[in-house]
Amino acid sequence: MADENKTEEKTEEKVVTAETETAVTNEEPAVADTPSEAAANQDPAQGAEGQPRGRGNRGGGRGGNDRGRGRGGRDNRRGGRREEEDDGIIEKLVHINRVSKTVKGGKRFGFAALVVVGDGSGRVGFGKGKAREVPEAIQKATAAARKKMIRVPLKEGRTLHHDGNGRFGAGKVTVRTAPPGTGIIAGGPMRAVFESLGVADVVTKSVGTSNPYNMIRATFDALTDQTSPKSVAQRRGKKVADLLGRGGASEAEAEADAAAIAE
Repeated sequence: MADENKTEEKTEEKVVTAETETAVTNEEPAVADTPSEAAANQDPAQGAEGQPRGRGNRGGGRGGNDRGRGRGGRDNRRGGRREEEDDGIIEKLVHINRVSKTVKGGKRFGFAALVVVGDGSGRVGFGKGKAREVPEAIQKATAAARKKMIRVPLKEGRTLHHDGNGRFGAGKVTVRTAPPGTGIIAGGPMRAVFESLGVADVVTKSVGTSNPYNMIRATFDALTDQTSPKSVAQRRGKKVADLLGRGGASEAEAEADAAAIAE
């Protein structure tokens, strides 16, 4: 009897095993046809690669969304604003000097920058700035130069209306109008001023000092004394042709010269 019971139990186990294997074989694996179905079937607690979402993945997620929250977004906006500010403005670095400040623990070194800016059509300015790093010093000098730009009247948009002298400290400069094709005959800091101003023909001379700060200040002293026939005529209550008609010039020539004058 015991042998018969054991034989029946083994037979039942074989039957159960065969049925299980058949069920497993008949089942088809669930495969997503499209990426959207795969994303829908994915566990929301896991990331795109099946890894659990933790604090380490948050940075990557925010970096992927181009919402301007990160440093890249701010830098892009600043870069666009910088391009708008620089539109039409010529910036020239004239001089960089390393300076030091003596403190209790020793010396602190920094940099001083001298920058000239202009729009190339009659406006020019200069500024200086100090900082621990060169780029920051240049930025401060440029901002200071933009705040105090002056307007200089130009003859035919290429040269000065008349000769002039300027002085600051030990520096003395002389600026003279020149015919077309002369070019900018100036050296060092003075050349940067006239290039930013938009002058194409001018003759200059500097005497007394080679300090770029004094040279530029003396040059601006000469430029502030520049006047145009139009401004003189308005101040005296006359026409430009009346002022240009003197010296033996005919009335037609004076009117033509007056029409050609542009500040």
